[in-house]
Amino acid sequence: MRGVVLAGAAVTLGLAACGGVGRPPTVVDKIKDTGTVVVGTKWDQPGLALRTGSGDPQGFDVDVARYLVRHLSGGAKVAITWRESPSSTRESLLQNGTVDLIVASYSITESRKPKVTFGGPYVIVSQDTMVRAGDTRIRHVSDLRGKRICLAEGSNSYRRIVDPPPDGKLDLPAQLVPAVNYSACVRKLADNLLDAVSTENLALAGYVEREPGRFRLLNEPISDEQWGVGLKQGDAETCAAVNRAITAMWRDGTADRLLRKWFGRSHLTLPQGPPRSAGCP
Repeated sequence: MRGVVLAGAAVTLGLAACGGVGRPPTVVDKIKDTGTVVVGTKWDQPGLALRTGSGDPQGFDVDVARYLVRHLSGGAKVAITWRESPSSTRESLLQNGTVDLIVASYSITESRKPKVTFGGPYVIVSQDTMVRAGDTRIRHVSDLRGKRICLAEGSNSYRRIVDPPPDGKLDLPAQLVPAVNYSACVRKLADNLLDAVSTENLALAGYVEREPGRFRLLNEPISDEQWGVGLKQGDAETCAAVNRAITAMWRDGTADRLLRKWFGRSHLTLPQGPPRSAGCP
């Protein structure tokens, strides 16, 4: 009988180590139990998350992710594995467990909430539009009527231009030109294969800074977008921990410092103050 009791206790302890009886393990559990985490970011967006060579990606989203992971671990050292997470695969990467969390200019939208639990937002940014610097036909967003606009796979930014409310904002007819990601959009813009790329201004600012004089922003906000931290659906515990970490990041000045570090030369009006939490399920 004693052996049975001990075996039962061992099972109970094992379950506790893996997230507790009746509760699936969370990202916080994994970080604390294994000292490892897999973080998804973009790898092609200068200023946000750009990977060159064999090193880690670099940018605002990457630095935010590092801060959040350090907070989730309670300050303990964590080995981060970076995984490229383009817009078109973010949901599937979370659902199949390839990544533990995603920090990748991931807008919190009603259509995504049934598939993703979002922590945050960690920043609120405006959607703007980028055109070729010498294209005098497009000065205002209303000039996008009938123009060729990029449709980056997995992104919904184009909808705010072409769809009517409530999903869209402008309800402008336009020709949609598909591309696999925003870097491909920018290459097509440079090659005159489309007329405009529209998404959040922090994402566009990195491309403007990388090639000075080639592109320009209209500086006419279309909407304000909330960038959240993507988690597997139902991980409310990690969501709450992420929200506490985001509050700390703004309170201790890290968020302001990182925004200035990566976008201080962009002449954009940078986000000011912590965004209101969207809550956890």
